[in-house]
Parts: sequence; C-alpha cells; structure tokens
Amino acid sequence: MTSVRGYFPPKTATGRSSLIPPPPWHYSGDLITIEYRTDPARVRELLPEPLEPAEEDPGAVALVWADWQSCGASGEELLDPVRAQYKEAFAVVRCSHRGRVYSRCVHIWVDKDFALARGLHQGYPKKLGSIHQTRPHPHGPAPRLAAGARFGATLAAGDRRLAQAVVELREPSATGGFVNGHPMAHHRWLPSIEKGGGLALDELVESGAAAFEAGPAWAADAELELFEAPNEELARLEIREPIAAYYRQVGVVWDGGRLLASGTPRAR
Repeated sequence: MTSVRGYFPPKTATGRSSLIPPPPWHYSGDLITIEYRTDPARVRELLPEPLEPAEEDPGAVALVWADWQSCGASGEELLDPVRAQYKEAFAVVRCSHRGRVYSRCVHIWVDKDFALARGLHQGYPKKLGSIHQTRPHPHGPAPRLAAGARFGATLAAGDRRLAQAVVELREPSATGGFVNGHPMAHHRWLPSIEKGGGLALDELVESGAAAFEAGPAWAADAELELFEAPNEELARLEIREPIAAYYRQVGVVWDGGRLLASGTPRAR
C-alpha cells in the first residue's frame, strides 16, 4: 500500500514538497510596533464567543510590521533564502478568556505562501499582501539603531495601500509594548466539505513562544495612517489616540499550542 508523507500538503512519497516542515519553527526578525486606541466596540465585534474584551484598556490595538528570516529544526532554509525570508504586517488586540488576558491577531498579511500556511495552522487569519519596511544597517544611508533614526513601513493588498507609517527612534525602552505581550488566543476554523455541514474544525487554541530572546527595545515617535479598501477592514480599527511605538530585533521559537475549547466533533 502506497503511503504519503509531509507535515502539510502537498503530501508525497518523500514528503519533500510539503509546504512547511513540522515544528519547531525558528524566527529572527526586526519589528516595528505602533500602539493606539480605537473604539472598543470595533474590537468587541472581532471577538467571537467565548472571548470577551480585556477589562483594562479594551480599545488598545497594536499594528506590527515584521521583517523575518525563519526556518525549521534543520535550519536548511537559511541557506536557501527564498524559503526563509518573508515580511508581514498584522493588527493585534487583547481579550480575556476565563479570567486570563490574551493577545489576538485579528488581521494579518504576509508575502510568502509558507508563512501563510504556518499561520493557518496556528489560527492566524493570514492573507497575502505587499509589506515593506526600512532595514537598519551600520554603513551608508540606512538608519542605525540609535536615537533619531527614522524607519518607514507600508502595507498593501489587492493593489490597495492599507497602512503606512514613519517611526523615529527616541530612547531605549524597558518594554516593546503591552498589546502583543500575552499568549495568543486564536481560532482554527475549517468549513465542512458538505454544503450546510457547519465547521469540520472549530478550535480555540492558546499558543506562544517556546523560547524568546531580544535586543534592546527602542521607544519611538510614530506617524500612522490607515486607508479604506473594498475588501479589507483594517481601517475600521480607526486611530482615536496614539499610545506608543517601538522598534526591536527579536528571536522566537514556536513549538505548538494548547487546546482551550473545541466545537469539533470527536471521533469515537
């Protein structure tokens, strides 16, 4: 009997074509984080049951740009950079479940298929987009990680610009922000193949970093704009009040999550 292998489709006799390898997944990246307050009702409408808004500062949002290099356990992707490098931009809010505060990604765009597949496995609502941000460098005209350095960031999808930002580093910071600082509470959803069959997969999951390291965080001043688009809703999280902005270089390991609740029928 023929067997097929691979952590994720496409599954083949060797498994070599699988879009993503099994965890752990390792990430090195440069992050620009801009926090602001929106109408708490706009956050609440993005929280399905049984999630509730965070009691403290329920309208807080973090919009994050990230320039990543990533790999599986073998690290082989780092020497084949097209399989390692990608960029993403995502909006994070906070919520609560059974008295515990969680972060939750409510919108996210990436520019590579393997990053999209990893996110769908984790419960991130990833879509394809065009993401760019200024990279630091110790030589030439690129900014250094020092006070006064300026970085730009843009996000577009479906030929429409959705967000743009400019941040200027001000001073070292003890934190990189509070909105995206909790374990993630995400849903993994998959509709049944049968019409009217509901959800074949319906799970609320918790996940976070299995390991984390980071360079110094920099507090920054930020200018952020959001734009309307026909089939995107990031702009509904309108900017009402700036909170803070940060720049930080990080290393993260993701190695699975934990099931919090499930509406998926279990096999007997």
